[in-house]
Amino acid sequence: MRKALLLFWLITVALTYCLSLSATTPPKKKYPGGKCFIWRYTLVDKRESSYTLDRPQRWLSNKSIERRRKQGLALDSTDLPISSGYLKAIEHLTNEANRNIKRSGVPSLVIGTSRWNNTVLVRSADTTLLKKLGEQAYVKHCEQVWEAPDSIERQIKTKPNFEFNPWDSVKGTFYGHGRDQIEMLNGQRLHNIGFRGKGITIAILDGGFMNCDQIPAFQHILIAGAKDFVYPQSPHFYQETDHGTKVLSTMATNEPEVLVGTAPEARYWLLRCEDQQTEQPVEEDYWAMAAEFADSLGADIITSSLGYTEYDNRPGYYHQHDLDGHTALISRTASMLAHKGIILVNSAGNSGMGPWKKITFPADANDILTVGALNVERTNAPFSGVGPTQDMRVKPDIMALGSPAHLLSGRGSVIRDMGTSFSTPIVAGLVACLWQALPEKSALDIIDLVRQHSSNYQKPDNIYGYGVPNFWRAYMIGHYANE
Repeated sequence: MRKALLLFWLITVALTYCLSLSATTPPKKKYPGGKCFIWRYTLVDKRESSYTLDRPQRWLSNKSIERRRKQGLALDSTDLPISSGYLKAIEHLTNEANRNIKRSGVPSLVIGTSRWNNTVLVRSADTTLLKKLGEQAYVKHCEQVWEAPDSIERQIKTKPNFEFNPWDSVKGTFYGHGRDQIEMLNGQRLHNIGFRGKGITIAILDGGFMNCDQIPAFQHILIAGAKDFVYPQSPHFYQETDHGTKVLSTMATNEPEVLVGTAPEARYWLLRCEDQQTEQPVEEDYWAMAAEFADSLGADIITSSLGYTEYDNRPGYYHQHDLDGHTALISRTASMLAHKGIILVNSAGNSGMGPWKKITFPADANDILTVGALNVERTNAPFSGVGPTQDMRVKPDIMALGSPAHLLSGRGSVIRDMGTSFSTPIVAGLVACLWQALPEKSALDIIDLVRQHSSNYQKPDNIYGYGVPNFWRAYMIGHYANE
C-alpha cells in the first residue's frame, strides 16, 4: 500500500508539473511563409554612391551633425550610405528571381543595410539566388545569418495594471524602491542640483517594450519614438517581451515614494532589434541598424542590455579569443560609436556562472562603458560576466546594483529582478545627467571621467573593473577642471 501511495503521489506531482508547464509556456504555431533564409553581403566599396560627405543633411539629422561638430568629429567614408548602384544591382537580381516564383512563394527582397559595415541583408527562399548574389564582383564576403525556425510562439496579450499596489509605496523616501540603486552611485546629488537628464536623448536597444504605451507611470515619459528593426516587424510592437520595459523603467520612471529612475527628464527612443523567437547572427545586423538609426536621429547615449556568445544550431560560431572588440560585427559596430560622438553603455552579460563565464559581445568593444552587477553589499553577482578582453583590456568597466534591481514589469508593477541588464541602464541614466551637467565634454571625455572616479580605478581587475562610479565626484572634478 505504501508503495502504491508513493507511486500515486509521484504521478500526481508529474501531472501537476506538466500542466503548469502547459499553462505557462506560450502555444506554438508554424513559422509563417515556410523555410527561408537571410544572407549578409559585405560590399567591396561605396562607389556609385549618390551621397557625398559635404551634404550629410541628406541622411543625418541636424542634431546628429551638431553632436559631431561640438565634439570636433569629422564624417568619414563609414558614414556614407551604401552604394546606390550596388543596391540597385542586388534589387534587380532579386526582382528577376521573384518573377520566376509562384504567387505562394516567399519573395526575395532586401530587408536592411548597414552603412558603417557596408553590408546588405537579403531574405529569400531561393538558395540559388542567394549564392548567385555572393558571386557578384561587388560582393567581398557573404554569409547565411538566419534560417527560418520550424515554429514560433503565439503571442499572448498581457494587460497592464492601472494603479500601484498600496505596498509599492515607501513613505518618506523620495526615490522609493530606487533609492539603493541611485545612492550607490551618488547620483542623487546630481538630481539635487537639477541634473536629471534634460536635453539628452537616450536610445534603448532591446527585444521588446511591452505596454510602454499604456502603463500609467510611463505617460509622462518623454518618448520621442519607437522603431522595429527585426524582420518581419512585429504587428504588435508593444506586446513583445517586457525586457525593454524594465530597462526603461530604471531610468525614466518618476513616481516619488514608489520608484524614481536615474534620468527621469531625458528623451527616449525605443528601438527593437532582438528577435525573441530565435538566436541567430542576424540579430547583430539588427543591432547595427538600430545603432546607426540612433546616430542619424541625434541620440547622445545608447543603452543596450543585449549580448551574444552562441547561436541556434551554430556551435563554435564564437570563441573567447574573438573578444577583441572588432571580430564580431556587433562589437565592431559598437567600437565606432564614441567616434561618432555617442556613448554606449552595454551590459557585461550574465554568463558568469555558465561555461562561457566571460563578458558577451559587444561588451568587448573599445571605448564603451561595460557594466557588471553588484548586490547591495557591493559584492559582485556570481552571474556577472568577467574580463579581460582578448587584447587584455579591463572589463567590465564599472559596476552597479543588479542583484537585484527594482523596476517596473510589463504589467506596470514594482518588482525586483536580477541581471546586468538592469545595472546597465541605471548607469546610463546617470551618464545622461553627468553629460547634461558637462555639455562641453566629448563622449570619450565622459567615459574617461566615469572610469577615473570609480572605486577601483587605481587597481582595476577583471571582476569589478574600475569599480563603482561616483557620479558626484566625476561631476565636481569635471566641472572645476574647466574653470
